[in-house]
Amino acid sequence: MRQTSAVPPTRRPDRTTDLLGFVRERVLREGAGLEERHVLEVLQLPDEALPQLLALAHEVRLRWCGPEVEVEGIVSLKTGGCPEDCHFCSQSGLFLSPVRSAWLDIPSLVRAAIETAATGATEFCIVAAVRGPDERLMRQVREGVGAIRSAVDINVAASLGMLTQDQVDDLAAMGVHRYNHNLETARSHFPQVVTTHTWEERWQTLTMVRDAGMEVCCGGIVGMGETLVQRAEFAAQLAELAPDEVPLNFLNPRPGTPFGELPVMAGTDALRTVAAFRLALPRTILRYAGGREITLGDLGTREGMLGGINAVIVGNYLTTLGRSPERDLELLGDLGMPVKALSQTI
Repeated sequence: MRQTSAVPPTRRPDRTTDLLGFVRERVLREGAGLEERHVLEVLQLPDEALPQLLALAHEVRLRWCGPEVEVEGIVSLKTGGCPEDCHFCSQSGLFLSPVRSAWLDIPSLVRAAIETAATGATEFCIVAAVRGPDERLMRQVREGVGAIRSAVDINVAASLGMLTQDQVDDLAAMGVHRYNHNLETARSHFPQVVTTHTWEERWQTLTMVRDAGMEVCCGGIVGMGETLVQRAEFAAQLAELAPDEVPLNFLNPRPGTPFGELPVMAGTDALRTVAAFRLALPRTILRYAGGREITLGDLGTREGMLGGINAVIVGNYLTTLGRSPERDLELLGDLGMPVKALSQTI
């Protein structure tokens, strides 16, 4: 009997190859962000696919944002004593955390702005731990912005909580360049994070800021007990808002807060999240913010800079320590990433 050889079955590429091929076409070549279901697939990729994923996210960042990195410093004008119950925040007056209420005077604020500019930063953000600003705070911000603009050439941003339309107009008239108000997490997860105000109230402030002509800075914190589905939901909601900048924080559990006992996010999960957010927001400034030091360390910070990040906060955060500006600037130099010039951010 004549023997015939069996025809081997056609081998189909695995799901990782399929997904990364789709991402390359849609995001890298076309510049369109991933939809929620594809962001979820990216977040579910195995660890062995992480190097490929980060490399592709880095290509996307270079293609649609360029090689430059925006550097920013932040300082708290009003610290602690906040009436809201954001479960991650040690500045809430409702928790037994060690942060106590304090105000920074205008000369100190100006010195901080000058020191920030000396690091090469082009953005200086004034932050206050409040539900929203009262007239006293608005007056201090007005004086502070004027004093900073007289003393040093740097863009001034602000983060003062939820705003009224009059306050939005006032900040725009002062020359505030960018307003930060984080959505913090996905809409579906928000009630597990904050109960004293709603996600929708935050969204309203952000739309007023955008309509007033200020740049919108809006991100949040990952690692607060959300599911991967909710993390993908959050990325999609940010993409719908289309902010100019997304600060990406990783939970640094603070003693005395409701989230004080949550585990620190795994470094691989953090890097997958960086890449996924870059692929959902290919043209957006994606900024390393709080928690990267304990979540990623030095090596992970480097990997994230090569995986979609194109902005950093240098120095300390509001209530936690960060890396020194010198170390971050040295890293950018090692990676051959130029710091974005002031004239290009105005």
